[in-house]
Amino acid sequence: MRKLIILLLLPVQFVFAQNEVSLNDCYSWARENYPNLKQAEIWTEITSLRKENNQTNHLPTVTLNGQATYQSDVTHIGISVPNVSVPSVAKDQYKAYAELKQSIWDGGVTQANAELEDAILQSNLSQVEVEVYKLNEQVSQAFFTALAVDKQREVLAQQKKVLQEKLRKVESGVRNQVIEKSAALELEAEILNLDQSDLQLDAAKRTATRMLSVLTGRTISSDSKLLFNTLPVDFNGDLTRPEQELFSAQKNQLEKQSDLLTKTRNPKLFGFGQAGYGRPGLNMLNDKFDSYYMVGVGLSWNVFDWKKTNREKQMLHLQSDRITRQEETFTQNIQLLLVQQNEQIAKLEKLMETDSKMVALRAEIAQTSASKLENETITTSDYIQDVQAETIAKLNRELHQIQLNEAKEKYRLIQGKTGSKQSQFSVTVFSSN
Repeated sequence: MRKLIILLLLPVQFVFAQNEVSLNDCYSWARENYPNLKQAEIWTEITSLRKENNQTNHLPTVTLNGQATYQSDVTHIGISVPNVSVPSVAKDQYKAYAELKQSIWDGGVTQANAELEDAILQSNLSQVEVEVYKLNEQVSQAFFTALAVDKQREVLAQQKKVLQEKLRKVESGVRNQVIEKSAALELEAEILNLDQSDLQLDAAKRTATRMLSVLTGRTISSDSKLLFNTLPVDFNGDLTRPEQELFSAQKNQLEKQSDLLTKTRNPKLFGFGQAGYGRPGLNMLNDKFDSYYMVGVGLSWNVFDWKKTNREKQMLHLQSDRITRQEETFTQNIQLLLVQQNEQIAKLEKLMETDSKMVALRAEIAQTSASKLENETITTSDYIQDVQAETIAKLNRELHQIQLNEAKEKYRLIQGKTGSKQSQFSVTVFSSN
């Protein structure tokens, strides 16, 4: 008989079970359950806080200052006038004052910073989407494994039912002493062999459903009914991969950084004011404590930066070119995967065309063998071998159908039509001698 390669079982505890489970449900649940998806909320909150801080550039800044100094010399008049007392300034001086500075025009730096923060957020969110997209590889593999096991168990159950019916007839012949007892023993041994195969398949189903439960955060038991509806495949459809959004977001981020560099070179206009109390005040010839204030408008402009900004913008442009090359390489690799998957679909479709013919032929042979066994023209081993060949043909048909569905789903996933990159699924079976 044929036997599946069994995966290791994973011990997991769950809360509730799902009776009917579709692949799309698993995609949605896995996305909701993916811990790293919460990064999107974190990045959004971080960006919001940064933009709030950035907006404070439009608000006035107020600083309080105070100082006490002693200096070796002070300003004085170098001449003396008879009968005129010329005041002098003390060498110990004190000052406490508040300074206010209000940006009038910052050259567009604040707005450019806000746009850059949005671009960084989009880039981070796109990176998270790429990670979530890859999650469906595991989801799909576990789902199709469980689905394949279900179909194989159905086929083996049908074979067991046929053998049990034949066993009842053989046992009747043994009781009537027209058939040797060894014929019944061979049938019983084959039925036990089927029971062992069913135990292995049951373990494989539990493993696959437990993996789905871990990925989705839902309890999916081995008794859950798996539903899969094949969707049409658009072989000429455009790619809609999240990686493309990531490349676009990364290049947009570099453009915003270049724009910010340009804005930092613009002149900046600001207003300022200072009010304080000290000795001396603004009148340097008054040696008494006095209050004072001043207001004004200022302009700052870094006219020449030795081409530093130009070089930084060139580096950003080179980084953008590098991302473009990465995107072109990614697209080429995806096209190669689509070509391979297209061939896989074509191969499975051809296999499906011969599977039905093979099942019909093997079924007819098994029916003929059943008649020959009753007429004792063949041995029980010959009959069992023909029944096994029929079962193998049915297993191949079911497995090829599942693999075809999976191949089409994988094609859509490679295109970016569903959810994630999916590794190729295959079920390896071995023929008994």
